[in-house]
Amino acid sequence: MFNKRDQHGYHSPIAGVEQKTLVYGGKTLMTEFLLKAGSDLPIHQHPHEQTGYLVKGRLKMFIGDKEFIAEPGDSWCIGGDVEHGAKALENSVAVEIFAPVREEYLP
Repeated sequence: MFNKRDQHGYHSPIAGVEQKTLVYGGKTLMTEFLLKAGSDLPIHQHPHEQTGYLVKGRLKMFIGDKEFIAEPGDSWCIGGDVEHGAKALENSVAVEIFAPVREEYLP
C-alpha cells in the first residue's frame, strides 16, 4: 500500500484532536494525529502496541505511572493494555503505528 500526502480524510474523535489513518497492512496500521495546543487525550488503554514519533510541537505524555515531555524527534512505544494519555502543550503532529491493526481506525 502506498499513500500520497493528502489534506482530506481527517476526523475528530476528541475536541482539538484530528486523526487520519495513512496506511495499513495485515499486521500494522499507521495514523497521523494533529493535536491543538491545550487538547487532552484522556487516560485510556487498548490491547494494541503503540509506537509513536513526534514530528512537531510538544506533548506531556502519561504512560503507565510515568510522565514525559515529548519534543520533536522523540519517540515512544506503549505496550498493549498499558494506560496512557497526553496533553498537547503546543500545536503538535504525531505519527503512531499500532499492532495489531486497529479495526476501528480502518478507512
